[in-house]
Amino acid sequence: MRSRWGSAVGLALVIVMAGPGLRAADDAPWPQWRGPRRDGLVTSFAAPAVWPEQLTKRWSVPVGIGYATPLLVGGRLFVFARQQGEEVMLALRADTGATIWRTAYTAPVTLNQRSGSFKHGEGPKSTPTYADGRLFTMGMGGMVSAFDAATGRLLWQTTPPAVLPLYGTATSPLVDSRRVIVHTGGHNQGALVAFDVATGVVRWQWSEDGPAYGSPLLATFDGVTQVVGVSQQFVVGVEAATGTLLWKRPFLPPNTTSSQTPILMGRTVLISGQSMGVTAFAPVRRGGQWDTETLWVNEDVSMYMSNGVVQDGVLYGLSHKNSGQWFALDATTGKTLWLTKGRDAGNAAIVNTRAFLLELKDDGELLVTPPSREGHAPAHRYQVADSATWAQPVVDGRRIFIKDENGLTLWTLP
Repeated sequence: MRSRWGSAVGLALVIVMAGPGLRAADDAPWPQWRGPRRDGLVTSFAAPAVWPEQLTKRWSVPVGIGYATPLLVGGRLFVFARQQGEEVMLALRADTGATIWRTAYTAPVTLNQRSGSFKHGEGPKSTPTYADGRLFTMGMGGMVSAFDAATGRLLWQTTPPAVLPLYGTATSPLVDSRRVIVHTGGHNQGALVAFDVATGVVRWQWSEDGPAYGSPLLATFDGVTQVVGVSQQFVVGVEAATGTLLWKRPFLPPNTTSSQTPILMGRTVLISGQSMGVTAFAPVRRGGQWDTETLWVNEDVSMYMSNGVVQDGVLYGLSHKNSGQWFALDATTGKTLWLTKGRDAGNAAIVNTRAFLLELKDDGELLVTPPSREGHAPAHRYQVADSATWAQPVVDGRRIFIKDENGLTLWTLP
């Protein structure tokens, strides 16, 4: 894999207006997939004393199709979407929705009409990542790109694989210091690759398995910083600095997929997949050799397209069984605390504000649900979109940004 310097084919850069400044990623409300820590937790949410009957719509603008979550850094929103055969990176004013800059490149995609993802469109599905003044994206065709966040200038871009994974690409970049890490590759061929953030040069890669549809994360076990992710058949841990495989464990059988980002709770890794239940395990090192130790397995529920959150030792999520069941598991023991009857949602994106779970269903309904070990009892329901909502809601203060099929809307609380 090589980097292609300069402009991409069909590149268009338009500077529209000066916008608000940027701030460091560790101070940004939403700099990457699933929020500041890649776990769905946001601490900047300010719940009102009295919830209104309806949210207030401040603005709504068309931005293009796709399911990538917008980023919120300082006063800017960064949106990665598709417009008329191009993948575009947009910078918008968070207060008005006005465009600051727009960068686009030609990105043709041919999807397998027999795959389940065909009806979901041409993407992109991978959420960008902001770090140290740069934006990193993975396009639907497998191209990894870096942009200057202040101006939108394309800094580098990789050559896409010749063949796409069966379900397209849906893995969001992870930035670790001077490396941007993403799972690349085509059908039955994949690699976890670390690119240099400044140049796009490959620093290391692990390529012993096929493509992934979930996103990796960073974890430190026994003083070793590791990239933890799900490949086509395994859960793996590789050394973040070198890409050396430390441990792997079989997880997904053939013809089974997972779009899950692993969930960390201390030393425990929680993982799930299509009809695979939920597994908790711990990476351990004995005599200089790494292995994994299974802590518990719960087969009552399975997370397939919806990622869960952990609050006060409880894992909350949406199982794909019975056409969508909300659930709660004791994350220490794996015991099922409660499970709804089903037919609740096909997909849900969950934000944990500690006091409330904000559960965005794929039909545009937002549930405000207090976390409870006793049952699922939404306190408020709001309709926030008229089309499908697959992207994660972005929450900051009393602002909730919702990306639907083609648009982006700011809703506010009093």
